[in-house]
Amino acid sequence: MQMQIENLSISLPVSLVDFIEKYKTSHQYQSSSQVIQAALELLQNQELEEAYRQASEEIDSDWDITIGDGLTDETW
Repeated sequence: MQMQIENLSISLPVSLVDFIEKYKTSHQYQSSSQVIQAALELLQNQELEEAYRQASEEIDSDWDITIGDGLTDETW
């Protein structure tokens, strides 16, 4: 399955463009777009991890309320 690609024009400070070029060379990426894609995937994963962490905290607090009501995981 081939990913749909859309062109996007962005403006970056020279220091970031230099970083992208150096990173591309040192990590053997084929293009600057691949470097930016990898960086955005890291940001996307970070957002997903944060969402999972928040969901986990909600579940944990619900469990604390449940066991506080005298219900436990004991088998009847």
